[in-house]
Amino acid sequence: MTTLTDQIALADTRGVARRQGPSRGGDAVFRGAAYASALLVLLVLAGILGSILYGGWPAFREFGFGFLTSSAWNIGTEQYGALVAVIGTLASALLALVIGVPISLGIAIYLTQLCPGWARKPVGMTIELLAAVPSIIYGMWGLFIFAPLFARFVQVPVSNLVEGMPLVGTLFYARVPSGVGILTAGIILAIMIVPFVASIARDMLDQIPTILRESAYGIGCTTWEVVRHVLVPQASVSIIGAIMLGLGRALGETMAVTFVIGNANRLSASIFDPGSTIASRIANEFNEADGMQLNALMALGCILFVITFIVLIVARLLTRRAKVA
Repeated sequence: MTTLTDQIALADTRGVARRQGPSRGGDAVFRGAAYASALLVLLVLAGILGSILYGGWPAFREFGFGFLTSSAWNIGTEQYGALVAVIGTLASALLALVIGVPISLGIAIYLTQLCPGWARKPVGMTIELLAAVPSIIYGMWGLFIFAPLFARFVQVPVSNLVEGMPLVGTLFYARVPSGVGILTAGIILAIMIVPFVASIARDMLDQIPTILRESAYGIGCTTWEVVRHVLVPQASVSIIGAIMLGLGRALGETMAVTFVIGNANRLSASIFDPGSTIASRIANEFNEADGMQLNALMALGCILFVITFIVLIVARLLTRRAKVA
């Protein structure tokens, strides 16, 4: 004979069993959907890589390793090389980091440490709005507004000042001060990556426990010392990730760079001179490319993919080292 307590316990057990049945089925469906999503991403990535490798293989087979070391790009004789585009890609991205990262970190530190409360939200919203501006707008602004001013007030005076100087004269001399060139592309890219790096760095600095800052201020640290010895070490992993995100954006940017880099297939020691990047060359020639030219452009796409993959590996190594430290 069962008591009332036993009946209630039995009813609860049956209710739990009934609830666990559908829950387990739903969990299996959720797990399968998650696995399928991850597999889909891998399949898409493999498909993209396989297609551009298939399209670029004739160029790799025809020119071999010389495709990476040659600066030739002659459609008439069907001689192609990636050296100029690769150097232009790396140079413009590096200049963007050198210019943009200090500005981004300065913005993040200002918003989290120095900005008055009433101005924090408007300033932060303004920085984030820069990320919503289409890249072609940056390119048009850079070509029609920034480049003429840059040529008049920077390239011409600096070229006249450094002309004849060793090293500096070579690096900052413009043969034709038109305003477009590697440095102009680097500046435009720096403006484009500032919102991404600054927003991520600001969010990470905001998440640092307040007690750490207050403790540092309590023992007499200045704002600079708090930032250098407390905030930056605590957020170093996230800051490195933000910088690598900005680098990835700079490496793959197409339209803005196409407008302002000059699209010249020549190597120059001066950062004022025009050049080209992998993305800009593909954008300029892909529409009318055929035969070996199309294969060479696909091969350039493979190289850009490899460069981006190397950047990802370096980012992983740096973040792992920062975590260990």
